[in-house]
Amino acid sequence: QMENPIQLKEEGNKYFQASDYEKALQSYTQAIKLNKDKALQAVLYRNRAACFLKKEEYAKAASDASRAIDINASDIKALYRRSQALEKLGKLDQAFKDAQKCATLEPRNKNFQETLRRLGANIQEKVNARNCPGFTDQGWEFSTDSRVQKMFEILLDENSDKEKREKAANNLIVLGREEAGAERIFQNNGVNLLLQLIETKNPELILAAVRTLSGMCTGHKARATAILHYLGIDSICMWMSVDNEEISLAVCNLLQTITDCLLGQGKEEHHGKEEALVLDTKKDLKMITMRLLDMLVSKNVSGQGRDRALNLLNKNIPRKDLKDHDNSRSIFVIDNGLKKILKVVGQIPEMPDCLPLTENTQLTASVLLNKLYDDLRCDPERDNYRLICEEYIKSKIDPQDMDKTLHAVQIVSGVLQGPFDLGNKLLGMKGVMEMMVALCGSEREIDQLVAVEALIHASTKLSRATFIITNGVTLLKEIYKKTKNEKIKIRALVGLCKLGSAGGTDYGLRQFAEGSTEKLAKQCRKWLCNTSIDARTRKWAVEGLSYLTLDADVKDDFVEDEPALKAMFDLAKASDKTILYSVASALVNCTNSYDTKELVPELVQLAKFSKQHVPEEHPKDKKDFVVKRVKRLLKAGVVSALACMVKADSAILTDQSKELIARVFLALCEDPKDRGTIVAQGGGKALIPLAVEGTDVGKIKASHALAKIAAISNPDIAFPGERVYEVVRPLVSLLNTERDGLQNYEALLGLTNFSGRSDKLRLKIVKEKALPDIENYMFENHDQLRQAATECMCNLVVNKEVQERFVADGNDRLKLVVLLCGEDDEKVQVAAAGALAMLTAAQKKLCSKMTQVTTQWLEILQRLCLHDNMEIQHRGLVIAFNLISADKELAKKLVESELLEILTYVGKQEDHPKKQHIISVARDCLTKCMDYELIKPLSQA
Repeated sequence: QMENPIQLKEEGNKYFQASDYEKALQSYTQAIKLNKDKALQAVLYRNRAACFLKKEEYAKAASDASRAIDINASDIKALYRRSQALEKLGKLDQAFKDAQKCATLEPRNKNFQETLRRLGANIQEKVNARNCPGFTDQGWEFSTDSRVQKMFEILLDENSDKEKREKAANNLIVLGREEAGAERIFQNNGVNLLLQLIETKNPELILAAVRTLSGMCTGHKARATAILHYLGIDSICMWMSVDNEEISLAVCNLLQTITDCLLGQGKEEHHGKEEALVLDTKKDLKMITMRLLDMLVSKNVSGQGRDRALNLLNKNIPRKDLKDHDNSRSIFVIDNGLKKILKVVGQIPEMPDCLPLTENTQLTASVLLNKLYDDLRCDPERDNYRLICEEYIKSKIDPQDMDKTLHAVQIVSGVLQGPFDLGNKLLGMKGVMEMMVALCGSEREIDQLVAVEALIHASTKLSRATFIITNGVTLLKEIYKKTKNEKIKIRALVGLCKLGSAGGTDYGLRQFAEGSTEKLAKQCRKWLCNTSIDARTRKWAVEGLSYLTLDADVKDDFVEDEPALKAMFDLAKASDKTILYSVASALVNCTNSYDTKELVPELVQLAKFSKQHVPEEHPKDKKDFVVKRVKRLLKAGVVSALACMVKADSAILTDQSKELIARVFLALCEDPKDRGTIVAQGGGKALIPLAVEGTDVGKIKASHALAKIAAISNPDIAFPGERVYEVVRPLVSLLNTERDGLQNYEALLGLTNFSGRSDKLRLKIVKEKALPDIENYMFENHDQLRQAATECMCNLVVNKEVQERFVADGNDRLKLVVLLCGEDDEKVQVAAAGALAMLTAAQKKLCSKMTQVTTQWLEILQRLCLHDNMEIQHRGLVIAFNLISADKELAKKLVESELLEILTYVGKQEDHPKKQHIISVARDCLTKCMDYELIKPLSQA
């Protein structure tokens, strides 16, 4: 009889796979009695629960699964098995809770989602029916038709109490999301009744109706088309235009759902003759596009409605993939709506005839201009775009009408925030730049405001900045000193800061600001904290700080100013592209996470000899000061702010902003003690999209930050559920000779940590093709890299697919591991010996193969078995036991060597708690040899 719980567990697994559930039960039960390890105990109870499920003994299955969950609350298999057992026992609410936990841990698992849907439907029939308004135990037939009818009766009855109406509204939304419910609503005059709910003008009923319609449209082209025509695009756009954010967003989602169906995107399902019903969607798509463009210039549309229209155009017009040759939607919008977009960009909020706008409207319009321009395929298309812009700007320039001319400057300013190259060409139009400079000298504040903003956006390129420095800097200084309008003053300051830092150096900024950077920064912080100033103006203060924090004294003062930091974070959490980039730039400066060029001493001496200025490291830019600033930022809640920034819409969060945020995260992760705080505040989750999308530099920085977290954190806490699998690819991307040694090393540590968690993770690492790179690092001359790679491989060899690679002919993988066992580095030896012990235990073929890969195998094995390090010695003895157990001839070869003497020496030692595991393995080796009759017991010798 076996007395090893692990072997009993393996035996039980074999019986289970062979469908012999009775014998599997016996093996697991015996293992449970013998086992003392908690983690293994959970597995055994979980496995026995699976047997009871197969035997339809559901109460016992639920009991065993509960015992496993008591040991490990996040044991997903145990939770799912208990859910299955409870469902069979009729305890649907408890089963639903367990299934819900499973779906939370692994949100993409289709089995869990299907179980949730099934249980939800059953509960709805058996439990919720009694609690829903209008349902009684006495007379209602629980059919979908009657449920739909009753929901509408309650909602349209003005005398229904509030609680009943809320429940009915929620139930209607749920029904609309189910295919059967959606179809019954549609067939029973439901769209007309939903329209009646919208016409009540009750916000709660409107929301319920719109969300139900969205559910009904999802994945059903014919139904979506019918609903679009029944409601009418004009009505939908009118509802989206209301000055109620929640309703506007809900209607926007409805229109997006309809658009997805018409484009053939999203959840596609086949519904019989649907394709015959919807012959051509192009006409409907054009109708939607034209109506959205009309919304942009209508005074009856709220600012939020205008934003929704712009967002829908941003999302649905430009191609998702430039490999797709069809950019006809972009061409259609440029021909029919470019001037309308330019009109939005050219609005001046301070003027009385301005369209209703939000803080983000004009920037979103600039983003749309940029996306449309990038979607063009050839020069003639781009020339057409430019000519439309030039023609529209020329129509606005009127020397006799300054207000009209202001709009022209504002349009150029808006284009500069979108397709910058095109904006530069527009600046070259006759008189545009001179007009901007002249407006700065105007006595009217509105002229100064528009001109200063335009100059700031124009100064992004140094070639243009040179012209502005020559012609406009004096005016900016004068405006800054004389104006009493805070909005103008702060913009003028940002212009000065931006031009001053055009060289990109602290020295250039100091020279420009004549040593007054601290004073200017203090003023920016004051504006930033002043909540009585409008948010748009406060954003300019952040942009000023993004330039001023190039100065070491400024950045040190800034991180000490907690109210200013908090104000900046609050703005960043719900803001536009400019503020995100400015906040990220300021944080990069404060954490010194920008790239710095290493100064070559010889060139420094040469520069000094020729009396050139040599920038020297500021004392406050040294490591100690940077570390203190990082700690202050963490304390102020920088991680939460960054996590919110990462969630921003893709139109707002540019690739450049993503790179800056990734740089900041990497700086924050430097100290291992801070990584727990970063994970707790959502940093781990926020880094994953940064490592997948953005600039190459940004992705590498984010991947490195993930590696730092993964190297020392519990993956179940840092990256719960399915998220952990998304981290593997960024870590593998760092296993590249183009990355530096630290990136390689920390990526290997992260993969080692992951590969020790589960076989599913090991398989993911294999599928990401990481094995060849890990093997290469096992050859590395660098001690730490070789050690990390070997430790990673030690964990990976538990996986059967990895073992098969070692078994395959024509490779030196096993030879490498054997030779690493003979290294002088003890950490490498521990890892290599562990890998070899697991390989030889799992694959008998490798036992004989080990003796053929190198003539040094026996000498290395003997050294392991005599090692001073007990961990290495134990692994060596396990390898010896595996070889002896594998084959009698192999055992004979070992007995004839000095290894027998070593085994005898170790086996004869007196029992000792610390050494008992080593002594026991040696004795097992001798016992096996006696079984083979290769040696005799002592009494017979």
